[in-house]
Amino acid sequence: MDNETILQAFEWELKPDHQHWQLLAQKADLFQRLGFTALWLPPASKGAAGAQDVGYGTYDLYDLGEFDQKGSIPTKYGTKDEYLKLIATLQEKGLKVYADIVFNHFLGADETEEVSAVKYSWDNRNQQISGEEQIEAWTKFTFPGRKGQYDDYIWTWRNFSGVDYDARSKDHAIYNLGDRGWVPDVDGEKGNFDYLMGCNLDMEYPETIQNLDNWGRWFLDLTEVDGFRLDAVKHIQFDYFVDWLLHRREEKGDQLFVVGEYWSEDVTKLENYLDSSGNLIYLFDVPLHFNFQQAATSMGAYDMRQIFDHTLLAARPEYAVTFVDNHDTQNGQSLESWVEGWFKAHAYALILLRKLGTPVVFWGDLYGIPTQGIDPVGRELLILLLLRKHLAYGNQVDHFDDPDRIGWVRTGDYEHELSGYAVIMTNASGGELEMTISALHGGKTFVDAFGNNEAKVVLDENGRGVFPVNDGQISVYVNEAIAETIRNVEDLDLY
Repeated sequence: MDNETILQAFEWELKPDHQHWQLLAQKADLFQRLGFTALWLPPASKGAAGAQDVGYGTYDLYDLGEFDQKGSIPTKYGTKDEYLKLIATLQEKGLKVYADIVFNHFLGADETEEVSAVKYSWDNRNQQISGEEQIEAWTKFTFPGRKGQYDDYIWTWRNFSGVDYDARSKDHAIYNLGDRGWVPDVDGEKGNFDYLMGCNLDMEYPETIQNLDNWGRWFLDLTEVDGFRLDAVKHIQFDYFVDWLLHRREEKGDQLFVVGEYWSEDVTKLENYLDSSGNLIYLFDVPLHFNFQQAATSMGAYDMRQIFDHTLLAARPEYAVTFVDNHDTQNGQSLESWVEGWFKAHAYALILLRKLGTPVVFWGDLYGIPTQGIDPVGRELLILLLLRKHLAYGNQVDHFDDPDRIGWVRTGDYEHELSGYAVIMTNASGGELEMTISALHGGKTFVDAFGNNEAKVVLDENGRGVFPVNDGQISVYVNEAIAETIRNVEDLDLY
């Protein structure tokens, strides 16, 4: 069985040139060669900013780059036909496709409506700061460019529980519409974090639930995607997606892979969400990301033995989707928490070369972020991907005994020729670890796949050896017979 590896196939700063769907299709062979098993694609629906919208400012769910709306027919990434062709191309190459679904809010309404509302505090969403008042809210979505094709439902204020602007008074404030209150079963940050932005979808209004279900059926039938990434689930009623996903699974006749974005460093909140949502959804391991960031910024003072402490990978490994950075953590974004470049190879080794968790590689790490002057992680990331694809098999034994230097082995197995390796890394001074890979490798010579350390480690008859690492670096020792093949990443036409 392949080691599942997901590519987050976008970053925030991609050029709005409508070419991205085509580019991804052209690179399908490369992605497969690198060992990716699935691509997480950005939101495909038309956003309020049209061709400039990254996809999270949902305007019309049914417009996948087909209608002249918000100043453009294509989305930032291309047209509907190109999107569907991309999905088919990836699936023909054996790659699964996960669509990004944004159900928390709509933006860019076509008309205003007069509605009764109550103002709430920005910092405490349980605190009313006004009585009922009439406001003029941008809450009516008529989608004039689509003219009712696929679906003729008009979204109005009744579909939403809140907005953040009164067009009459020009007041930017949080308004609860119709004095309905907020859904209680959401994250408790700011008292109640039901409201995030735009026109907040009311998941207790039957027509909202029905229309999102209708769209899900239409979208899955049209695209035949293999799963979903769910945006901002901490702001959506915790059990909302249970029925929606059960319906999609029934329609697909398959499990579907589903991962939710619950942005919190508190692993107990993630565990609570898993339980509240019926254990249908994987979650991104946000606490692990913050451990990586802390280790990268601690000038060698971080205790590497604690790198997995208080993470989803430790608490619920079967539900953990691991990552180093993503579009929200890159510089300038609201959740900015970028992992410094010197630690990227360490962090990726900690998600790609271990047995548990489903790892995601970020486009901005694979290809860089040119607009921010950020280079790709480069050769080490490519090597790590090939190591995962070809050698990351067998049992795992950890050696987390030193605050600076940690290591582990994968024993390898009979099904994957020359599989198995020893990993050693340090965030401070160099050194060495004695580790046993497996008696399968007894007497063999192992070398650093990265070439960071020039040692040749000859294993004893039990597969034991002493593996060195240089200051602040990582080394992955593999059978000498396969080292050159793994190192020869220059043959990959990444660009």
